[in-house]
Amino acid sequence: MANHLVTIASACVLVAGSALAQTPDAKPRAPSAVEAAQQAAKEAAEFEFLGALARTCFLPPSRSEDLRDLTPAYVSDPSKAPARSTWYAEPAKVFDNLYFVGGKIHSSWALKTSEGIILFDTIYPYNSEELIVGGMQKLGLDPKDIKYLIVSHAHQDHIGGAEMIQTRYRPHVVMSGPDWDLVEKLPNRFKTMAPKRDIVATDGMKITLGDTTVTTWFTPGHTDGTNSFTFQVQDRGKPVNVVYSGGTALVYEWTLPDWSIKNLDTYMASQRHLAAKAKETGATVLISNHSEFDNAYNKNRMLAGRGDGPHPYELGADWVQRYFKVTENCARATQLKVQETAAAARSH
Repeated sequence: MANHLVTIASACVLVAGSALAQTPDAKPRAPSAVEAAQQAAKEAAEFEFLGALARTCFLPPSRSEDLRDLTPAYVSDPSKAPARSTWYAEPAKVFDNLYFVGGKIHSSWALKTSEGIILFDTIYPYNSEELIVGGMQKLGLDPKDIKYLIVSHAHQDHIGGAEMIQTRYRPHVVMSGPDWDLVEKLPNRFKTMAPKRDIVATDGMKITLGDTTVTTWFTPGHTDGTNSFTFQVQDRGKPVNVVYSGGTALVYEWTLPDWSIKNLDTYMASQRHLAAKAKETGATVLISNHSEFDNAYNKNRMLAGRGDGPHPYELGADWVQRYFKVTENCARATQLKVQETAAAARSH
């Protein structure tokens, strides 16, 4: 009897399932504009730019610029600096003439030319001595050969060692006008970090040292004065074109919708501008000042096992362009969310 009941019950389930299967499917909901922009970013990222996708599409915002003139805790009390194990990374020779002298999270790059070194970004004040100066020495580079220090933007994780390097080695320091202004406006915030004003970078400016030229591109949005760069390196003697994205994280505030919408417009225009310059120069390599965006920390370790294989940084021109599709579409999705949140608040 029990088996008979089980059979009947099973039959009922099958019939019910069959009836459900025959029910016409409801029309799928069309994706919202936010979802469509996020989907476009996901498709552009695939597995190559997951860090940039997560940071710009799905993680909380970077805050708007903090204009309080407060000395950072790790400057007033060095014991409050993060533990070395959280930031230390080995330096690496990435191309014939481009060297990584950054950490696990934040990057600094040394570009060797026939007449000296161009250094990009300087991490924090508490680790620039070991990572940049010590890293260059480990790689056989002399920090005294730094002729230009180019700062992508005036945040403490990139300008932190600039004052020390300028004072000690006397390179020209290059930064945009708005970010020079920010540093000078907040002396306590940039205490021990602030270089003296030197070269003001402008869009399309060329900085030539020996056989190498770096072109600066004005790409505001992350800060009001963020700069990005294009230049050429050598891979086993072969010329390779590089684009350096100077500021990637989105900066907005839910509570400041009008300002945020405008800043995200600025950011998207900058992504399109840099994508165009990368295309014009034939860039097949994208690097950044954060490993979460270009995966530098992991790619540097891959270099040791490269052998005769492809260079882990050389993605091809199409993939470089896809990076900027990720950032632009994530910015658009975020802008739409800010607009929707503001509209909902007004309706209440």
